[in-house]
Amino acid sequence: MTQTTLIHATRPLLDEKAAWLTILADERRSSPHTIEAYERDLRQFLIFLTDYHARPAQLGDLADLKTADLRGFLAARRRDGAGAKTMGRGLAGVRSFIRHLERKGLASSAGAKAMRAPKQPKSLPRPLTVDDAMAVTEEAGAFAADAWIAARDVAILTLLYGCGLRISEALSLPGDALGDATARSMPVAGKGGKTRLVPLLPAVLEAAAEYRRRCPYPLTADNALFRGARGGPLQPQIVQRAMARLRGVLGLPDSATPHALRHSFATHLLAGGGDLRTIQDLLGHASLSTTQNYTAVDQARLMSIYEDAHPRARRRRTG
Repeated sequence: MTQTTLIHATRPLLDEKAAWLTILADERRSSPHTIEAYERDLRQFLIFLTDYHARPAQLGDLADLKTADLRGFLAARRRDGAGAKTMGRGLAGVRSFIRHLERKGLASSAGAKAMRAPKQPKSLPRPLTVDDAMAVTEEAGAFAADAWIAARDVAILTLLYGCGLRISEALSLPGDALGDATARSMPVAGKGGKTRLVPLLPAVLEAAAEYRRRCPYPLTADNALFRGARGGPLQPQIVQRAMARLRGVLGLPDSATPHALRHSFATHLLAGGGDLRTIQDLLGHASLSTTQNYTAVDQARLMSIYEDAHPRARRRRTG
């Protein structure tokens, strides 16, 4: 190992790095796994700058970071064998740190914003895995500008996955929704004005309570539950952008959208033994065929359900 990799940053820069990691842990509620990954990614970037300048990286090196600097970093990571997902997460970590410096007047994020993330491999639309869906809800607030916005993002994505709501349904909730920590269900107005009851998991109630505690705007029945940065009703595009950032961080495909969390809710219930009729009711679908298409049920899974349920199928297996 060379000397440049042993001392890869000056003390002021390392102090800002430590402050950033503390904010991720305490205010953004990032998981230890994410913080460890971000620390490693930023360290690799600072080592790259150290080797490039032939001296330890300084705060001034990040004050006006150019797109070319980031391209060089990604090219070096590619030569080391890093894939598109790893490089995308690394770029996201560097961007987060630059935004931290920008908020303190120590850097500009213009170059980082202009840099496109490495193109991720194309994949067919599909639900998230259980682990990926859990990671999305845990890391939802990692890049929010304020602690209350971080709590909001966690609450809304936890709600989409935990209750299977459409994003329009979640954004239509009144300000007094999810205010009762003892509630076990909640009415939701779906398509065509039809109302259904959805069960509330403890994780959903906890995330909602944290958001309600931190939200700086009054949350009453005559206004929206989820609010934008300036206090107006939250727009779907903001949630979609938050999910896009998470895709880069977690290395998820383009199909990992807010709607995919509803898809994942239904698919994971079905995989866990839930019946199609119950899932149909929870999703608010008018017909069972829609539920079958929505949950991407394959023929083998359908046959397994029918063989377990139909008397003739059971008789044939036991006969």
